[in-house]
Amino acid sequence: MLKALKRWLRDRALRGDAVHCPLCDRGAIAFLPSGTPQRPHALCPFCGSLERTRMMGLALTQRGLPKAGQRVLHVAPDRSLRERIQAVPGITYIAGDKKEPGYTYPPGTVDLDVTAIPFPADHFDLLICSHVLEHVPDDRAAMRELFRVLKPGGLAILLVPLSTRPTTDEDPTVTDPDERQRRFGQRDHVRLYGRDYVDRLRAAGFTVTVERPAATLPADAVFRFGLKADEDLVLGTK
Repeated sequence: MLKALKRWLRDRALRGDAVHCPLCDRGAIAFLPSGTPQRPHALCPFCGSLERTRMMGLALTQRGLPKAGQRVLHVAPDRSLRERIQAVPGITYIAGDKKEPGYTYPPGTVDLDVTAIPFPADHFDLLICSHVLEHVPDDRAAMRELFRVLKPGGLAILLVPLSTRPTTDEDPTVTDPDERQRRFGQRDHVRLYGRDYVDRLRAAGFTVTVERPAATLPADAVFRFGLKADEDLVLGTK
């Protein structure tokens, strides 16, 4: 009861119209800091969306996706985007994650190894795989599997942390978490992708396009939706 009251008071205090989350459709006085190191203007205080999830949500809305009758595979889904997609009537939504001891997963989440996806070829109209592949030792196998299960004409959103370096930094002998943090940006990452990331996707079969949604919006809208001005949206089609 006390926890619910504190949440209610916090929500009331944070309501406003300075920013707007396109996923939960709520206004707030600000987006909150998040990440390590902390990024300002990042976290929706109501649904927990981040800059990249709001970017994906806007991209889906602009395309009218998903549509009734479509199948969606969402790998390692975040809550905010998952709830937005699940609210679309008439779709088949599959949330998949590689389940690990000590973690909890939303009801209905399937145990999924992205290098061996347990669905037939040409099955999904929409795939979302965001900030997953940098954790996967055999990322090329995962890319081939994502391509395999995507329907011809389907759309895949394939985001990873991207550096400005031309080539990906990876070394399977680096297993120390501190060294992974230094080299790859996070203790459980196995690589830091460079601009050759799109070449790996193309080698798996995808036709790749890279968009920068914030570049198409006025500065006040970029701020209001809490987007990163320099973040790329990587899309694959079949």
